[in-house]
Amino acid sequence: MKQPELGLKVAELRQAKSLTQEQLAEACEVSTRTIQRIEGGEVDPRTYTLSMLREILEFDFGEDQSEHESLWLAIMHLSTTVLALLVPIIIWSWKKNKSMRIREEGRLVLNFQITMTLLMFAGWLIVLIVPMILLISPVSFQVLGGTTPVILAGLTPLPLILIGFFCFFEGIYNAARSLMDKPIRYPMSIPFVKE
Repeated sequence: MKQPELGLKVAELRQAKSLTQEQLAEACEVSTRTIQRIEGGEVDPRTYTLSMLREILEFDFGEDQSEHESLWLAIMHLSTTVLALLVPIIIWSWKKNKSMRIREEGRLVLNFQITMTLLMFAGWLIVLIVPMILLISPVSFQVLGGTTPVILAGLTPLPLILIGFFCFFEGIYNAARSLMDKPIRYPMSIPFVKE
């Protein structure tokens, strides 16, 4: 990882661990000014300091952190098209400490997929329950009038189809934006994963 991204990441990880610059400097056996200069993007840390930062902050700052990053990001985003929740979970768990982009975008993908999976589950319950109630219950035939329950029962899969199209569009759209290094967004996501 190169400056200034390295400095920003060091500051972010230090704050996440509730460490002051002085505490981090003491743990790394360097001066507080050195940590300030690293976080400010003014200098690259020496090899020993980088290995100490890696150990203390539990993050791999190595050059291999972005190896095939675009491929992994594209796979995570495209998995949204079919709601393959296991795919981003595996990639995010495996690569989140090696790439800041995979950590951030993976979190967004996971939140979106979890939200959409819950919506699909609720939709399937509606698809299974509503037609049974409408078709079996004689009251529904009398209240709604003859063929209306049959028509309503036929329309119950519509929300599932709409959710499927929405997931497909969002997966393709965000995969393309990620490959072009543009900001991604997943609307209607509940932030289950906050790390």
